[in-house]
Amino acid sequence: MLDLEVLRPILRASWGADTCDPHDVQDWRPDNPARGQCGVTALVIQDLLGGELILGEVFVQDVKTGHHYWNRLPSGQHVDLTADQFRPGEVVVGGQAQQRPPGPPRRCREQYQILRQRVLAELGSVPDDSQGQ
Repeated sequence: MLDLEVLRPILRASWGADTCDPHDVQDWRPDNPARGQCGVTALVIQDLLGGELILGEVFVQDVKTGHHYWNRLPSGQHVDLTADQFRPGEVVVGGQAQQRPPGPPRRCREQYQILRQRVLAELGSVPDDSQGQ
């Protein structure tokens, strides 16, 4: 049975500049591989484990600098595999469940598809094109 402990190292090993949100790609580095990976990672986790997408806002001091996604699994457990991407002074505020639109994501579609394919290949799964294609 697939669980988070199996999925965590596979996702982390699958991240790259090519799976990074274009907004964050200039800040992506191999020594901070989680940078810009939150949206695509949360979608892949939801594909494989279910649950809800949670969206918060990122602030530096009193200035909103972005958004951050993570998951709430069907068990109610909050999972944020990309929380370590943040630099000192960056704070995530709030967190509301988001309805996922049907079909592939509009934003970061290519990055999501690359990450999803890498993870599924590592898991030895046959891709289910209903979500990602």
